[in-house]
Amino acid sequence: MGPTLVFLWLAIHVLVVAGQTWCGKHYMANQSVVEPGGEFPVAKTSSEPLLAFRCAPAVKPYLAEDTSGAFIVDTQVTYTEKAGTAPIDTSKSGSELQVSISINGQTLATGAVPFNASGHELPFSLAPLKPQTSAFDVVCTAKTPDGQTFNANTTLQKLPDPPSDIGSVAKLDLRTGAMLVRSSGSEEWETVFPLGFYTTFDGYLTTNLSVLNDLKDRGFTIVHPVPTFDNLTALGEVLDRMEEVGLYLMYDMRFTYTNLSSVTEQVNMIKSRKNLLLWYTGDEPDGTSDPLNATKITYDLINTLDGYHPVSLVLNCENYFFEEYTTGADVVMQDAYPVAMNATFSVEWHTPCTPDFGDCGCDNCKGDLADIAARLDEFAYRLDVLGQTRAKAVWGVPQAFGGEEYWSRPPTGKEWLVEGVLSINHGATGIVPWIDPTPADIKETATSLAQALPTIKQFIFNSSTSFSSLSQSGVDVGLWTLGGQTLVLATNLGNASASLSLALPGGSSSKATATQILDGGGSLQLGGAAGAGGNATLNMDALGSAGFVVQ
Repeated sequence: MGPTLVFLWLAIHVLVVAGQTWCGKHYMANQSVVEPGGEFPVAKTSSEPLLAFRCAPAVKPYLAEDTSGAFIVDTQVTYTEKAGTAPIDTSKSGSELQVSISINGQTLATGAVPFNASGHELPFSLAPLKPQTSAFDVVCTAKTPDGQTFNANTTLQKLPDPPSDIGSVAKLDLRTGAMLVRSSGSEEWETVFPLGFYTTFDGYLTTNLSVLNDLKDRGFTIVHPVPTFDNLTALGEVLDRMEEVGLYLMYDMRFTYTNLSSVTEQVNMIKSRKNLLLWYTGDEPDGTSDPLNATKITYDLINTLDGYHPVSLVLNCENYFFEEYTTGADVVMQDAYPVAMNATFSVEWHTPCTPDFGDCGCDNCKGDLADIAARLDEFAYRLDVLGQTRAKAVWGVPQAFGGEEYWSRPPTGKEWLVEGVLSINHGATGIVPWIDPTPADIKETATSLAQALPTIKQFIFNSSTSFSSLSQSGVDVGLWTLGGQTLVLATNLGNASASLSLALPGGSSSKATATQILDGGGSLQLGGAAGAGGNATLNMDALGSAGFVVQ
């Protein structure tokens, strides 16, 4: 974190918490412990099986030009009470469901879907739907052979062709969480993995536009300029250069997102930008206890003014009104900063940190890198319970600063790469670290990840890919298998080297090869028959990270 941004962030943080709370908690020595509230309820367990029947469009939004689409159907049998679950008699239900999907009484798609299917696609024609700015209400019905019936609801967008004041369209692929964009002059939609820093605007981007050229050359795909943008001429020059070199824009309204007049002015000013990827509204609104409906009010306004780009926000708290704040976003980000901080005693406020008191800079954290995985897993669990897994993407905000406030130092480059790989392994489909300027070793390891992403995204953004994971000896591993290839992403959270065995599809073949796509301190040796010991050995340096494609 650069000095200017450090002091700006600290001034705002101190001002806010001094006036009220942080994550709903008191934090000063002269304050009493008060239950913060806002905790996400623990889902109840049912004594009988339940069907979590869900449906969603494969893409958001569809456009007038789109002639065909697909609905995603999920049919998990579970004992956890989630949104929309209903009891099912599995002894009479057979092996599949007959699913019908309709809009305004008109059936668009039908098909047989197996039980416990995830991401089963039912194609349909978009021709019967006239484009409109409001979403269509969709009714999904599933029936078992013995007559049990289940219902689910969703919405579908088929928007008119973008008007002349809309410079681009960015879609969300709800099968994978990927962003879909069109390159300049192309008619084809392609995936983009957003990787790029929150970036100091005044005094950094404004004084050296070549920074943007360097970021593009390194392989970064997005820049998130941090307001305020008092000099609109300078802002225009920065955004022009970003568009020129091919960097996507994440436009930030953190200080003004509750001022609807200001939001209207800014959206109307920026929405014609051809490289606009998404909007950003609440910056830790849970920390500052913004009104619970604030993010949703602004979300609705942005979609009225634009509607062709997703809306994002970041949450800082581990468990404070998650459902309410995330209602106002298509992309939910988490920013647990666990490196070089004291998780139990606040060095800023000289008070202890507990689940109901204190502010240590990383809410309810243990103070190690595993906090990032835990936070992403919690977000995924909550979205599943809410029935929102298909409706929202989750991104990570790795720590790329330190030496001020709660954090005694920045992460090392190797620690940063652990943060990045860990985020991908636990479901993040975008990575936006805080903040650039950042230490040189972080910039270098972030560059290595950026240069591996074209290969990585071919696996993680393909809905036909099967995913599995494991955590052993402090090493976190993600495995994505597509056809005859497997992507292996591994990161060692520990300060000692570690080795573990993997059982990889095709790894026992004498013709199998492993191509390294990310080298942050790890190697993979193939060989041996698959069994208890596996058919490959993964060797990881202390705080090492590595990626391979095995085929």
